[in-house]
Amino acid sequence: MPQEYVEQREGAFFVAGTRISLDSIVYAFREGESPETILQNFDTLRAAQVYGAIAFYLENQPSIDAYLIEQQRRVDEMRRKAAPLPAGLRGRLEAAREQLHAVRSE
Repeated sequence: MPQEYVEQREGAFFVAGTRISLDSIVYAFREGESPETILQNFDTLRAAQVYGAIAFYLENQPSIDAYLIEQQRRVDEMRRKAAPLPAGLRGRLEAAREQLHAVRSE
């Protein structure tokens, strides 16, 4: 029986049986990350799940690309409507993000 590696829940796509969005895998793949690197970044996934999610994307690329554009539009709309963060909190978040990226690039 064929294994399904992607499922749709509540209007969004996820790696089947996980809380990891297909979006996360696709964006990493589009940025040139290898399946092995993606697997290292999502250590709860198995290699078959990563390869299966990438295969699903490639087989359904036009519709998934349209879905991703719509998802980004929704995120942009939510950000536009959201109240701005206090300056101190925004600074701490930016510092934490920079530190996280520095650790990942080591």
